[in-house]
Amino acid sequence: MTQPIFLIGARGCGKTTIGQALTHACNFRFVDTDLALQQQSGMSVADIVAAEGWPGFRARETQTLIAVTQPGMVVATGGGIILAAENRQFMRQNGIVVYLNAPVPVLARRLEAFPEAEQRPTLTGKPISEEVAEVLAQRDALYRETAHYIVDASATPDEVVTLILNSLSLVTAS
Repeated sequence: MTQPIFLIGARGCGKTTIGQALTHACNFRFVDTDLALQQQSGMSVADIVAAEGWPGFRARETQTLIAVTQPGMVVATGGGIILAAENRQFMRQNGIVVYLNAPVPVLARRLEAFPEAEQRPTLTGKPISEEVAEVLAQRDALYRETAHYIVDASATPDEVVTLILNSLSLVTAS
C-alpha cells in the first residue's frame, strides 16, 4: 500500500508525533502541513493569520495539502483542515484518513504541557480546556465524516501506531 495516510484531529491529539512514528513503521516519508506551509511562506501560522486572517491561512492550507500529497507519504494536517469541504473530499479520495481521537482532558493537558502559542494562535481567546472543548464540539462530526478510521489517540504513541497499523492491515487484507 502506498496511498498517502492523512492524520486528522484536534490540536494536541498527536498528529506530528504519531505521524513521525508511523512513517518509520510504514517506511513512508513524513510531512506536517503546518510546517510545510510555514517553511514555504517564511511566516508562522500566527503571522499568516495576523496578516491575512483565518481565510487567508485556510486558502494556503488547502494549497499546501494538495502540494504535499504523494504516494508513500504520512501527512499530519492542521486541526482545522477539515473545515473546508474541498479538503475533506480531497483527503478521502486521495488517501486513507485516520482521525486521532482523544478526550478533551487529554488534549488540554498536552497543549498545556507544550503550548507553542506562537505557532498556534488561540481560536476562541478562552482558557485551553474551554477552547479545546468548544472547538472539538464544533469539529468532531467533520473529523468523523472525513475519516476512514477512528483511532484512540489517548494511548502512547507506540500503541496508537499499532492501532493504526492494525486498521490499515484490514484494508490491505481485503
